[in-house]
Amino acid sequence: MAKLTHQYWRRFLWAGFTSFFAVVTFVVSSPAPALGKKKKAAAPPPAELPDRVAALGRQLLSLPLDESDAVTGQIQELVIADLRAWFDKQPASVAPSDAPFDVRVRRVMENAFSRLHYPVFGQPQVFTQSWNGGVLTGAGYTLGWSDYDRVNVVALFDTRDGKTQLAGLAHFVLYTDLHYAFLPAPNTGSFRFLAYGFRLGKSQPRLSAVLYEYDGKALKSLWETRDVYDGKMEVENNTVTIRYLKEDEYIRELTYNRKPPRHLAVYKSSPKGLTLESDREIPF
Repeated sequence: MAKLTHQYWRRFLWAGFTSFFAVVTFVVSSPAPALGKKKKAAAPPPAELPDRVAALGRQLLSLPLDESDAVTGQIQELVIADLRAWFDKQPASVAPSDAPFDVRVRRVMENAFSRLHYPVFGQPQVFTQSWNGGVLTGAGYTLGWSDYDRVNVVALFDTRDGKTQLAGLAHFVLYTDLHYAFLPAPNTGSFRFLAYGFRLGKSQPRLSAVLYEYDGKALKSLWETRDVYDGKMEVENNTVTIRYLKEDEYIRELTYNRKPPRHLAVYKSSPKGLTLESDREIPF
């Protein structure tokens, strides 16, 4: 009886060990269960230009100005490439019923920025001028994501003999908006214009301006002034006048409840750009 009992337990233990080994083998060889949901494939980039510009613009909401060059550069590439493609499709003659050329260019740019959302915005500034048998088109814009953080691009296109080429590209002063004024060039071989704008200041807006010249080959800057305190500019013929305040004088005189002096700087157009002719005090 003892012998049978011993054999019984040996068989029982062997069967238990075999079952345990089978369970372990099954667990080890079985595929591990998924720990989470399957990752979705990344969404493809938007196909339409306004959506692509808007997608890039949203990235500016979390970027300071000094880290935004890569994103604003991509937006610039898209907008300028779209303009070049549009110019290439234009007919040699324009129907009388068509809108003025600068209006049509502005509409193209407005479409590119049409899906941007607050606080990101794109504001085109366009001009057209006849020059040396052709037409020059300034296609600039201000891209901003606050009332202070702004970048400016000025692109100049030269259209002649039914063909349009990008004549030059410049990055106007940061933090400002963008406007244009025109000066006669010293000779027929060049074209000049002023880009100017204002930025918010401590108590008064600041004026910045750059004089650009195009000689048929390249666009270059000849003269500039930046952050002129409470600056107000007038352009007439070949003369540029800027009325301004000096910040230290303004603060000192207001401390004593007195009116600060205002200054008037007069610049004359010259072959090298703008030359200061006089700078004097005028009544406030």
